[in-house]
Amino acid sequence: MTAAQLAEAREYRRLGLWCTLLDRAIDLAFLGVMALVLARPLDAWLQTWPLADRWWSLRLTALFLVMFALHVAVSLPLSYYAGFVLEHRFKLSTLSAAGWAWRYAKMLALAFLLGLVLALGLFWILWTTGPWWWLVGTGAFFLVGVMLARIWPVVVEPLFYTIERLDRPDLHERLARLAQGTGLAIEGVYRIALSEETVKANAQLAGLGRTRRVLLGDTLLDHFSPEEIEVVFAHEIGHHVLHHVRKLILAGLAFSAAGFWACDRVLVAWVARWEPVLDYAAMPVYAFPLAMFFLTALRTVLGPLGHAISRRYERQADRYALARTGLREAFRSAFCKLARQNKDDPSPPRLEVLLLHGHPPIAERLALAGAAARGDQAPP
Repeated sequence: MTAAQLAEAREYRRLGLWCTLLDRAIDLAFLGVMALVLARPLDAWLQTWPLADRWWSLRLTALFLVMFALHVAVSLPLSYYAGFVLEHRFKLSTLSAAGWAWRYAKMLALAFLLGLVLALGLFWILWTTGPWWWLVGTGAFFLVGVMLARIWPVVVEPLFYTIERLDRPDLHERLARLAQGTGLAIEGVYRIALSEETVKANAQLAGLGRTRRVLLGDTLLDHFSPEEIEVVFAHEIGHHVLHHVRKLILAGLAFSAAGFWACDRVLVAWVARWEPVLDYAAMPVYAFPLAMFFLTALRTVLGPLGHAISRRYERQADRYALARTGLREAFRSAFCKLARQNKDDPSPPRLEVLLLHGHPPIAERLALAGAAARGDQAPP
């Protein structure tokens, strides 16, 4: 990167960091006010509605709708600045204001439907399984996560991007050769039109089982050589070969179980302050915002641990890609291009990396390629 490009990337990172921190602060503050101040009066008011006093699902739906609408109103200015203004300021977005608004509306509709289903499902489990709801909820959310992973690339992503099979026999041959002998079954290789939204380059191995597919952004295909694309894909194969997905699922199960159990203790203590008798079968609807507040705060606190695990796995996948392909120069050039094209600061502050980043800095990944070329032993 030139000095000007590096300065621009650092400014983009700095402003993006403030947006991220402010977004998290808004979420926690909003949920805290909802849970500790507004939830009980709002639930009492909803009980005056016809049928809502008897139909818990109607009252919970109304409460979720009010929460969702208020959160959108509070967070919309920052969402617009971070998602549209900032991206256009650094010439990374290809969306018009109307295009951004349409995508944002689709994202909100999807988030509302999914969030409502999860909220109703969580409280149904709580009311029907009693003190063991946290254990049953862990299993249920695991199954939901697996189902979403399976349908996401074939149902959800096409709502936001044009996706079509890739007509590049040369790349098909390269990727098939890399996957050979790894046990990785790929349904197909697809071109995803990221340029409809951004100039940033990206690629992913998406889906599970019969929906497992390779998605290559057109922004990647148009600017990266076949060797560079090959080494990027080898990195994704590394996650499969090294069983990272399975390990993350097991870790997620353990963290979910612990989180739901701790949430149960918090809900019991909170509701006991207001109700004469604690009855799981009649757990009040006003407990829902507190559950969301607690789980969000817990995820924020445990985030650095999850990021540390993710960075470790990313380093392992990088080493696998270098060993599998031997394309060290292509690895280096691919990440140099990603830094320039995505305006990614190659050396962000260490504290920021530890707290917020799930990938190692690009400068560290380039150093890994250099160490591999010299035959040095890289840290795990």
